[in-house]
Amino acid sequence: MNPQIHSTAREKIVAGAMQEVANELRLIELADFVAFIRLDSLANISDIVESAAELYFMPGTLRLGHGCEAYVTWTDNPRIVLDLELRPRGATVYFSLSLSAHDAGVEVGYVSFDKPSDCPEANTRFLAETLERSRIRKTRSAA
Repeated sequence: MNPQIHSTAREKIVAGAMQEVANELRLIELADFVAFIRLDSLANISDIVESAAELYFMPGTLRLGHGCEAYVTWTDNPRIVLDLELRPRGATVYFSLSLSAHDAGVEVGYVSFDKPSDCPEANTRFLAETLERSRIRKTRSAA
């Protein structure tokens, strides 16, 4: 895939939205991820993703895509890669979330808009706005 000029900006938006979810997913034991991936138990991984997402996104906004991979070798640091879909109102983002012990990375594969603008910058702004509206934020009491 040829990266577009606006791809970097969209990856930053998605990475920012996913930061808390990535931290939540790293609370899961690595061995559990590896076992579910090796046994092709995608339903279990889907449940884990949905449980992590429900703390930070409206229901149905984040879900497991079509797969995941575990990179566990004797010589390298372990890494889990999840294919995910963000579905805020009006857009769909297909991306991979890479998790290791101390960091996470996002690689956006494709962004689809229900009503795309001819202006890529306007689409990028829309993505940021619709993702923000799909977030669950803690509110402070007026006490």
